[in-house]
Amino acid sequence: MGIDPGSQRTGVGFIDVAPGGKCTYVAAHTLKLLDAEDFPARLGLLCVGLDALIDEWNPGQVAIETVFMDKSATSALKLGHARGAAIATVVRRHLKVHEYAPRLIKQSLVGKGAADKQQVQHMVRLLLNLPEQKLQADAADALAVALTHAHMSATAGRTGIALAQLRRRGS
Repeated sequence: MGIDPGSQRTGVGFIDVAPGGKCTYVAAHTLKLLDAEDFPARLGLLCVGLDALIDEWNPGQVAIETVFMDKSATSALKLGHARGAAIATVVRRHLKVHEYAPRLIKQSLVGKGAADKQQVQHMVRLLLNLPEQKLQADAADALAVALTHAHMSATAGRTGIALAQLRRRGS
């Protein structure tokens, strides 16, 4: 399960990883949080939505994107709150959380840390053999987080280098 946290929309993507490392698309969702009456209610919707998706898909592992510094401190703070709500929901469900920086995710999928959203979406579609249909940006980003975790975990398994150490090297 990959999570792209946001205070307005949160992307959630599910993939299956075969023992040989092949990744298969399972599902992708965007939790739309703007219908809530205020910001605390958005965080509540986020938690309820994640709980429902965890119940439905029963993931074995969870990866989430870390906060990036935005031009607006207020936006970054709200993103941090959404990320915290997502992590708390997942941890409450006894699932381990793996964190990846946006730059590492882009580098893992596209080959360069400064890739744009269209390049990431294109690689997600290629790697998961998805049709050319429009893949919602937040859902595609969540799938990118899940794919990055799958690739990093496979690399850690092949090399014997700890996953946390690989994440540090790539950030």
